[in-house]
Parts: sequence; C-alpha cells; structure tokens
Amino acid sequence: MGNLTNAVKHLLIINVLVFIATQIYGDQMYVWFALWYPENPNFEWWQIVSHMFMHGNFMHILFNMYGLWAFGTPLERMWGRNKFLFFYFSAGLGAALLHTLVNYYFFSDALQALIDGGVAENQIMEIISQGKYSPSWNDIIGEANVDSFLSAFNTPAVGASGAIYGVLVAFAFAFSEAELMLIFLPIPIKAKYFVPLLIAGDLFFGFTGTATGIAHFAHVGGAITGFIMMWYWKKNQFNNKRWN
Repeated sequence: MGNLTNAVKHLLIINVLVFIATQIYGDQMYVWFALWYPENPNFEWWQIVSHMFMHGNFMHILFNMYGLWAFGTPLERMWGRNKFLFFYFSAGLGAALLHTLVNYYFFSDALQALIDGGVAENQIMEIISQGKYSPSWNDIIGEANVDSFLSAFNTPAVGASGAIYGVLVAFAFAFSEAELMLIFLPIPIKAKYFVPLLIAGDLFFGFTGTATGIAHFAHVGGAITGFIMMWYWKKNQFNNKRWN
C-alpha cells in the first residue's frame, strides 16, 4: 500500500471536504447531491456522480476512505492515474445504475398494484412527492410493499461504496493471494475468497431485506461493473497498458 498515489489522494481530499461541507450545511447537501429516484422532485442529473462523494456519517466515510486507500493505492500504482480514475468512476456509475434499476422494480411494481387496487396514479404521485402516504395502501399491497415503495422513492443513495466494491474486485483479480481480514472475523482470508464472500453477503441482505439502511445492490452493481471491466481488460491484455 505505502504512500498515497495521486488520484487516491485527491479523491480522499474531495470526499473529506464534501463531508465537512455536509456537516456545516446539513440536509440541503443531501437534497442537492445525494442520488434520488429519477421521478423524485429532488432528482438532478449530476447526482449520478455527486452521490459518490456524499456520506451519511463518520463511520461511513471512514470505512470507504480506508478501502480507497488500502485497495486503490496498489491499483493506481499498477495502472497509472487515468486508468484508475476511469475504472473507479465506471464502477460508481455501474453501482448507481443497478441501485436505480432495483428501486424502479420495487417502485413500479407497487405503483401498478395500487393502481390496480383503484387508487389514481396522479393521486399517488402527489402524495408521495410531499413525503407522505395513505395508510389505506397497506390494505391494498401490504405494509412491507408500501415500505419498499416509499423507500425507493424517498430514500437517496450516498457514498463511494459502489466504486469501492469495484476496486475490491479489481484488487482480488490483481492480488488474488493477498490475505485480508474482516473486523468481526479476524482470520486471514485470501482476496480471491474474501471479496466474493463480501458480495455474497450483500446479495443475501439485499434479497432478504434483513439489513436495511445500506444500498446493497449498489455494492453489487459496483462489483459487477468491476468484474466485467477486469475480465475484458484481462482478455484483451489491456491491463498491461498505462493511461498516463
């Protein structure tokens, strides 16, 4: 790992500065720069990128920035600045895409069920755009589906986690025999097993909904994007070229 490389250093600085700004300006920063559902009135196109620099709390940014430093530094040293940045932001965009697609599935499925249950679509959209909901919806589609519906529309995504998961996958490709440890499981595990284990956990929690408040499918989206890029570069021997 060693000293900070150029791109990793600047990403760390930007993330920390944005986090400080968030502590100063509060919720308005999340309204402007978190990633909202596209039909939400708060959605803006730049949020597709800006959400990667937003974090919910100190532990959130601490773990993400540690991952960026620990796993991004050797990759940038191997690839060079430009290729690393291309990979990092591509993984982040892939995370945002899958997260939004999953939210679209939950949102559109519940919306159609409410419409089929006799609720007018314009009435539904007017209510949820105000951050509200009708208790009668629980009788039509069930409380759990209402919660998923409202969460998809009203809960913005923040954090560099999706991009970091892409970086983790790339690290596992490039340094597969490196031994890593989970905080709650202090046993050395080779990267080629460690990273799939993390992704499997996100898939489990994402599908079962047993760990809320975390954008598990954003993690998976970043990991999938990272895997596709590493597979393509390896297949084409592109990983041996540097973009300086």
